[in-house]
Amino acid sequence: MTSAAPFTNLTNHFLVAMPSLHDALFGRSVVYLCEHSPDGALGIVINKPCDISLQRLFDQVDMPLGRSDLMGMPVFIGGPVQIDRGFVLHEPSPAQEHMPVDLPASPMFASTLSIVGGLEMTTSKDVLDALSLGGGPRKLLISLGYSAWGEGQLESELSHNHWLTVPADRKLIFDTPAAKRWDGALLLLGLQAWMISPEVGHA
Repeated sequence: MTSAAPFTNLTNHFLVAMPSLHDALFGRSVVYLCEHSPDGALGIVINKPCDISLQRLFDQVDMPLGRSDLMGMPVFIGGPVQIDRGFVLHEPSPAQEHMPVDLPASPMFASTLSIVGGLEMTTSKDVLDALSLGGGPRKLLISLGYSAWGEGQLESELSHNHWLTVPADRKLIFDTPAAKRWDGALLLLGLQAWMISPEVGHA
């Protein structure tokens, strides 16, 4: 009996869709993995903006947006799960940046997942309150919904070459235009789209 392959934790990595992955949402997508364990994975698609701006989102929840630098920012489609709920992917607070990675983090918002070595993801309304008052994280991405994989599901997709993986780069999330993030993620691997055979990944 062949033993199972050892588990590789891809938290704080990008999943980069292969050209052969034909899906309305995940085709040519880049997913930032917030959690990955033998039980499954959770991530946010970072390059699929929807037709709602951050200003419009705040209008819909009857709150002012106190950050002029965010007025034109799009809201993203983070995945097919809980698409009516907002998820804020953002830089850690400055205090968190300098915490030893083996110490428990104390996020500044009520419901925040601190990603070891990476970013934070907040789901509580207090982050929106901070933005409405002109504060909040300096760099952020807001999505509606998230992406999730059950036990062994992501590993199966990886074994079928649906995804490439690479350590995440914050500049790609926060400083690169959404339309260029897929190509930018490939460049992190030293690849360009024309170098990848469209036939790879077909089961």
